[in-house]
Amino acid sequence: MRFPALLVTALLGALAALPLQAAEGTVLITGANRGIGLALAEEFTEAGFEVIGTARKPAKATELKATGARVVQLDVTDAASVAAMAKGLEGVPIDIVINNAGVALDRGRELADLDMESVERTLAVNTLGPIRVMAALYPNVKASDRKVFANISSMMGSMEMNTWGCCLGYRASKAALNSANQTLAVDFGKEGLTFVVFHPGYVQTDMNEGQGNITPAQSAKGLTRVISGLNAEDNGKFYDWQGKELPW
Repeated sequence: MRFPALLVTALLGALAALPLQAAEGTVLITGANRGIGLALAEEFTEAGFEVIGTARKPAKATELKATGARVVQLDVTDAASVAAMAKGLEGVPIDIVINNAGVALDRGRELADLDMESVERTLAVNTLGPIRVMAALYPNVKASDRKVFANISSMMGSMEMNTWGCCLGYRASKAALNSANQTLAVDFGKEGLTFVVFHPGYVQTDMNEGQGNITPAQSAKGLTRVISGLNAEDNGKFYDWQGKELPW
């Protein structure tokens, strides 16, 4: 069946005039080139978000690029790198910032074997890094609709849940991140910003040499659902990857 040329032209014109479906928002994910960060990039893209993923070496972030994400260079321990990222994103509203980049460098229990350089590095990445990123991207998030900072912490940062010790530097870095998140929640919640910390689950990643009871994809699917549903009532909360509230 052939349609008249004028009718086809009219139909095409009408379709072109329809508004494009708006994205759910823009999300920036640090450490998005592998593990949970990469899985989050995939999940948020599938959920209809525009994704900005950071990597220390963008040229090697081939899997991240394949998701369609905009890849930005970032080393969270380098003030100049954070400043350059913020400069490149100046004026871009970012609905959700997910501070995911992290390390776990100490697994011992003996004080005699404590490597202070590893502890300092862990704090620099896991605690100071997210704080630096939040300070730099505060204008972007404040200018957005959702206004969310989601910090990937750990149940190991919980004082109440620390019943078996180990990993002094890692625990301290996550506990300090939780504390910083709470301070920011109190200080900026009145401006409509939402700050939440998350335990991503015991995930099979390079960080724990593939141990764990869930995959990055499983963790990211749950986190994406919970994070994308956050609102002002969640400000200052501590959740796991399934949305269960955790003790401090």
